[in-house]
Amino acid sequence: MTSMKIRRTAIAVAAAALLPFSLAACSDSDSGSKAAPSSAAGDEAKTSATPTDDATTDDRPFGPACSGVPKEGAGSFDGMAKDPVATAASNNPALSTLVTAVKKAGLVDTLNNAQNITVFAPTNEAFAKIPKADLDKVLADKATLTKILTYHVVGQKLTPKQLENGSFDTLQTGAITTEGSGEEFTVNDSSKVVCGNVPTANATVYIVDTVLMPK
Repeated sequence: MTSMKIRRTAIAVAAAALLPFSLAACSDSDSGSKAAPSSAAGDEAKTSATPTDDATTDDRPFGPACSGVPKEGAGSFDGMAKDPVATAASNNPALSTLVTAVKKAGLVDTLNNAQNITVFAPTNEAFAKIPKADLDKVLADKATLTKILTYHVVGQKLTPKQLENGSFDTLQTGAITTEGSGEEFTVNDSSKVVCGNVPTANATVYIVDTVLMPK
């Protein structure tokens, strides 16, 4: 009897000793299995949030008129990004008057072959603000037309951040001033950017609602 009691006591002691390790192992296993999905979910959340958090005005087109840009084809943002600026503009219906003016001034090759420039591109409505007789006169005068068009071109690519309070020399040699913030910018205090930061193969384009006139 004494021997059996001793054996039972030993078994009970061993079981008691092993129980904490068994519970700890289960706890570690459960904790690990729960932590892994949590970590994975966190990584997935970070991955999905990253594009939104990193997206800024500096790397995408912006402005109310951007909604009128075709979603597909040569005139879309993706299509324009593949062509040099004069060719890209010719694929945008809202810039047809500008394209006509560029052709009349003989500036297609000049603009297409330039590197890292910014073009402030007036819309058709911007040209329509000019009385027709005056516009026809300008279109027929190559020297004056060239002066006006090259006043819309800056010899460097400008980011929206640079437009917040800037002054830039143009290819015409005169200067333009810009100001604003966020998605609202003006050029020379009067012309508003209606679709900005549009990439082409060799230029950044800011579409404006008023023709800029050099002094």
